[in-house]
Amino acid sequence: MISPHGSSQLNSLYVNDARHRSELLLEAQALPALLLNSAAAANATMLGAGYFNPLKGFMNLADAVSCADKMETTEGLFWPVPIVNICPDVDAIRGASRIALRDPNIEGHPVLAVMSVDAIETVSRAQLESIAHPLFATSDSQHPGVATFLALGNHLVSGTIEVLNFSYFQADFPDTFQTADAIRAEISQRGWKKVVAFQTRNPMHRAHEELCRMAMERLEADGLIVHMLLGRLKSGDIPATVRDDCIRKMVELYFPENSVMISGYGFDMLYAGPREALLHAIFRQNMGATHLIVGRDHAGVGDYYGAFDAQEIFLSSVPKGALEIQIFCADHTAFSKKLGRVVMMNEVSDHEKDDFILLSGTAVREMLSAGRAPPPEFSRPEVAAILMAYYQQNVQQ
Repeated sequence: MISPHGSSQLNSLYVNDARHRSELLLEAQALPALLLNSAAAANATMLGAGYFNPLKGFMNLADAVSCADKMETTEGLFWPVPIVNICPDVDAIRGASRIALRDPNIEGHPVLAVMSVDAIETVSRAQLESIAHPLFATSDSQHPGVATFLALGNHLVSGTIEVLNFSYFQADFPDTFQTADAIRAEISQRGWKKVVAFQTRNPMHRAHEELCRMAMERLEADGLIVHMLLGRLKSGDIPATVRDDCIRKMVELYFPENSVMISGYGFDMLYAGPREALLHAIFRQNMGATHLIVGRDHAGVGDYYGAFDAQEIFLSSVPKGALEIQIFCADHTAFSKKLGRVVMMNEVSDHEKDDFILLSGTAVREMLSAGRAPPPEFSRPEVAAILMAYYQQNVQQ
């Protein structure tokens, strides 16, 4: 099986030993506590689940700056996105060597992790902006990722952590949320060697379905992992529960049995485009995938990134040998009225725009809200039915 990123074995930060976990929970009750924001809680969850291997905890300012500027830690590990715990107030933990990290997303704020504090550093607005700009390729405060990052606070708390649970993800998505270790175990159990991962934060329409099928066939892959984001998205995006239902229905009806794993991970979307695509590759390698599909505007938002910037960064900016996982580059896929099937648009040079069935997100939402299904060439009827029920319920509310 493919090696994890940066180490020979996967080192998840979740405390598996029940006795030690109980000891840490007891210790945490007497420790100074820091209530995390959602972004830091998601980072802790990803660290606990092994997706951010080989990191041992939250980065300090020097590592955060180095990752933003050079896409590597101060020790030379290839890493494209700072993994940080930034907060507005550290009065309750000032001077503490051990602290309890509390979950902002669950009522009562239970302890999510115990942290050994290496440093508490004050970060200026200028320093935050200097990190944000290369990460998001913009300083525009209208960019949802920039807006979130710059609003986290001005104190950076770094150090190793021991993770005690997976926040709300395991409870809310018991059939979907999986750790990197669990996915590796399932890949091994299935006997898969070549494994394609598909990243999604949206329901899968025909174009997505066929793109996955194309990648599997062209790579002669043993299996596909549809790996969906379960954390926070921007306003207006479809909730994870609805996406999960849509994807499961599509796989059940339109893919061969035992050819697809449906899984999810606990992270808040960054909308960082090319940089986030690199992070996606790292944690897909950590979970055992050998290939990642990277399509148009991967992890993008609005018009902040070029259509193929996420593909280009793999070709131009990843040092040789830094990643073992490979990418499958894809163009926009759409149903061809000429050929009667979904194609990659750059592979049919004899087509004009009108030869494709192309619908904007706005047009699709309007159809679904009105109780009209998009054409079957665009969306499977069974998937459209789930989405119509969701949109009509929201319209009525």
